[in-house]
Amino acid sequence: MRIHLSSVFVDDQERALRFYTDVLGFVTKHDVPLGEHRWLTVVSPEDPDGTELLLEPSGHPAVGPYKSALFEDGIPATSFAVDDVRAEFDRLRGLGVRFTQDPLEMGPVTTAVLDDTCGNLIQLVHSD
Repeated sequence: MRIHLSSVFVDDQERALRFYTDVLGFVTKHDVPLGEHRWLTVVSPEDPDGTELLLEPSGHPAVGPYKSALFEDGIPATSFAVDDVRAEFDRLRGLGVRFTQDPLEMGPVTTAVLDDTCGNLIQLVHSD
């Protein structure tokens, strides 16, 4: 068994797609129209057949309170592995990305937390 798909709820799928591809560097895997929304997934260009991230619309009534609570408490919706948290922090900050947590070493891991502009906090992590 392995993880095939994970998702983040996004306020605007088009804005999310631009952020996750143009800024974070993911690539579109699937973009299928489904009424007013889309089945919209991205993957790492380093692993195009790996785990897909679904940019899922936030329309369900339970999503708003859930996302708000996580965001207000500073809890990331998901975590992405990077080779060098400090280098990604510098690169992304240079692109105007807002971070809620600067790189922080915590034993064998270094993390940073960014705002994805779509209602989520995303953690970047590197394990030594």
